[in-house]
Amino acid sequence: MSKQSCKKDGAYKIFFSSLANENRLKIINTLRHGNKSVSEICQTTGFEQTMVSHNLKRLERCGMVFSEQNGKFRYYSVNRQTIKPLLEMIDKHMKKYCCKILKGKR
Repeated sequence: MSKQSCKKDGAYKIFFSSLANENRLKIINTLRHGNKSVSEICQTTGFEQTMVSHNLKRLERCGMVFSEQNGKFRYYSVNRQTIKPLLEMIDKHMKKYCCKILKGKR
């Protein structure tokens, strides 16, 4: 499918559903602090290896994370060009608006 024929609604759905999944979001937030192997992600998150691998595959297909082979281990990192700045912008927005909702304010 060419970029011109990409259905935006479908692409938005894939993008936001990838971030809306709590497990994938926790994995991405873990990777914001540096590159990690699957076992390191499991240790940090408490998730099982198969679940982490499954979710990393989805995040990698969407370009949200990248992997790099180093010896017998594969290390994952968050996409520093697009996803990391986006998450920083979301952090600012949440601090200004969403945290107030959680505190019961308008």
